[in-house]
Amino acid sequence: MNNRLLLIGGLATLLLVLVVAYLVGLWAWIVLGVIVLLLIGLAVWDMTQRRHSILRNFPVIGHARYLLESIRPEIQQYFVERNVDGKPFNRDQRSLVYSRAKGQDDHKAFGTERDTNLIGYEYLLHSTAPVPTPEPLPTVRIGGPDCRQPYDISLLNISSMSFGSLSKNAVLAMNKGAGMGGFIHETGEGGLTRFHRGNGADLFWEIGSGYFGCRTEDGHFDPERFAAKAVLPEVKGITIKLSQGAKPGLGGVLPAAKVTPEIAEAREVPVGVDCISPASHSAFHTPRELMRFIGRLRELSGGKPIGIKLCVGSRTDVLAMCKAMWAERIAPDYVIVDGSEGGTGAAALEYQDNVGTPLTEGLMLMHNALVGTGLRHMIKIGAAGKVVSGSDIVKRLIQGADFTMSARAMMMATGCIQAQKCHTNHCPVGVATQDPRLMRALDVDDKANRVHNYHKLTVREAVQIMASMGVSNPSQLTTRMLRRRVDHLTTRSYASIYHWLREDELLEDPPRGWAADWAEADPDTFGEHAPLPYAEAGPRWRTDLAVDTSALPVRGLRPAEPPRQAEEVEEVEAGADAGAPARERVPVGAGPGGRGGWGDAGGDAAEGGGRGAEEGRPQPRTGGRAPVRDAAPATSGKEPNRGTRRGETGSTPVVSDAPRPEGRPGR
Repeated sequence: MNNRLLLIGGLATLLLVLVVAYLVGLWAWIVLGVIVLLLIGLAVWDMTQRRHSILRNFPVIGHARYLLESIRPEIQQYFVERNVDGKPFNRDQRSLVYSRAKGQDDHKAFGTERDTNLIGYEYLLHSTAPVPTPEPLPTVRIGGPDCRQPYDISLLNISSMSFGSLSKNAVLAMNKGAGMGGFIHETGEGGLTRFHRGNGADLFWEIGSGYFGCRTEDGHFDPERFAAKAVLPEVKGITIKLSQGAKPGLGGVLPAAKVTPEIAEAREVPVGVDCISPASHSAFHTPRELMRFIGRLRELSGGKPIGIKLCVGSRTDVLAMCKAMWAERIAPDYVIVDGSEGGTGAAALEYQDNVGTPLTEGLMLMHNALVGTGLRHMIKIGAAGKVVSGSDIVKRLIQGADFTMSARAMMMATGCIQAQKCHTNHCPVGVATQDPRLMRALDVDDKANRVHNYHKLTVREAVQIMASMGVSNPSQLTTRMLRRRVDHLTTRSYASIYHWLREDELLEDPPRGWAADWAEADPDTFGEHAPLPYAEAGPRWRTDLAVDTSALPVRGLRPAEPPRQAEEVEEVEAGADAGAPARERVPVGAGPGGRGGWGDAGGDAAEGGGRGAEEGRPQPRTGGRAPVRDAAPATSGKEPNRGTRRGETGSTPVVSDAPRPEGRPGR
């Protein structure tokens, strides 16, 4: 049926073209002939190439499938999704950012489109007696006992995005907007560049494992280069990036072809050489060494606030850092918790979907750990990950944060349309690209005003929401003010859903749910290292258990026998006593140390049972057979087509072992 429709449609189109050509004249026939020749050439190419099966079976018209696939995100986003369905950010969230950035009306008519009876729905509790909105807008002071230059930070700031990931115009626009609004612009691990300076913006200089901007030639930390930049007046704090929300535990490789002179200057690396960001830092390897590194940076910077940024992983690691703070009497001035729902220019899908702790859980874990160890009063916590609206800010403050950071919302304020092409260098609006033709569309002054507008109106809305809750200062927010629907009939507050530690509880009497992790946490080791009970002993049959096999069903003793050769089976004679039961046949080496044959169950248990104890060495894996490219089918009886080049057929090349640009662990 489909082929008939295609044939009818093709004939109808051809007939229409012929009629038009007849009416227009000779030139139309010439153009028509050229088009037909091009289509015939395309059809020949499609039928001879080997990469796309659809094009081999449906030449020419098969390209319609790839055309529609290429515009699927736009069709989905603009015509299919509801206002509250889109991901990572839905239409309502994007419209909110765009309208506030432009200074337009951000109200919406006719009520919410969200299902308030859906499990997981959260809402804030308003007060019967709201208070006036405080003026000026509140800020949070960052600075521990050893900080000599504390800083008052806004409730919302620009999260880390490197020059290189963003275009220079996008960096300039955000930086100017931050200067106009008086909030922090975090540089990203790509380095402190000339595009971050001279616009009046306050900066948090982020230092990653590549130490860009303060590195030696071999990629290690250079204290002299660091000190020269850390004392700059616009640098208000230094952030040590341990991990990133969208790809925690993963390093990165900026290919040599993308290391332009401008990026090389910013990162202080050679032009045209792979720029590698390892998975972990070389300046420290343990929680104790991390605290000493924090103390060293504080001295080199003249006492400015020093913080760490991480996507929370193991709770043991967090507690180990807390123990190291007490052991060294050195603590960061702030901790930025990046949720796994955070964004990045590029990350493997497996990492984005499956690795790292979501912001809600990570934020509460960090808050509880610092409270329970008596450190919370001197360490401020920032929250980063899908912070878009004023209500997002208030929710994160209730969950344990003191301030918030936003990256993708600031990108949208700069003009981002969520095309999700950040890693392709083809960003259509010039935000995440180094293509001069594309970035010229981004007007720096206009977008700087939008960044300023978005920040001002969003923070004002957050403060207005707090006033509606009867709160005039963020410190008055409590966990009872945020509720979640836990089933179709019940809502509960965060105070009752989660267990919140009291001050010094881990130091005095760790609760049952935290005791094992607290005992395991070691200030001299990252990672969970408690031994597994079943892994302590080597492979052997246990003699401390008396098992009466006659009381067990046969199925419990013997699995279904796999197909095997006759010589692999050992027949077991029955006992001399005719009344004695026959001895069961069990797999030789079925337990640890065996090779999987079949033997006598009456072997010596202390030696592992039969032949498995003697021949129980694991067999090495072959590593797989290399693929054969362009091979003829096995049934054809023909030799492989060795004369055909890949460029002519479009066959898929075998992926090399070189590091992927998206980032492969440095070690």
